[in-house]
Amino acid sequence: MPYSPDHKQRTRARILECARILFNRHGYEIVSIDMVMAEAGLTRGGFYNHFKSKEELFAAAVGSFLMGRGAQWRAAAGIDPANPAPEMASQMISGYLSPEHLGDLDGQCPMIALPSDVARGKPEVRTAYEELLTAMVGLFETSLQERDNDARSNALILSALCVGGMVLARTLPESELAEEIRNTVHDEAQRLAQMA
Repeated sequence: MPYSPDHKQRTRARILECARILFNRHGYEIVSIDMVMAEAGLTRGGFYNHFKSKEELFAAAVGSFLMGRGAQWRAAAGIDPANPAPEMASQMISGYLSPEHLGDLDGQCPMIALPSDVARGKPEVRTAYEELLTAMVGLFETSLQERDNDARSNALILSALCVGGMVLARTLPESELAEEIRNTVHDEAQRLAQMA
């Protein structure tokens, strides 16, 4: 009996989510196609029904975050990208720089978990990563534009603070310095968002 059309979409989504989690945990180089397919409960042969290469999977996994795990995270944090209210910037900062986000290795944003791997990746991977950053900048810019003449610049600064602060905090797990960085960046980003 043939599979339904949405079976292939569900299987692809399962592969993507398993890959995204494994890439977050181990990085691009260590994760193999066999690891991803085993995590998804599928055989390696099935991989090629969905992706041409590991690099294509990596780009798709990075890109899947925005409307997948990222959308779940935003909803839980009360962040509505379509809402231009000034408090959206504050909520984004608090949620992104939270200890919960830092501690959720499997659910972390690829901008935190994978910057070095993305930098070494093919153009499709960097494009997927850029789309995540563009979405973050856009959320901040929309939230700030009513009261900020320099909303674009401040949105870029806030994005760099959030991502950079979390990258540094992630590289120093269970360190007092990591917590100090995360807290300081959080406070400074909130101050900038309120001043804008």
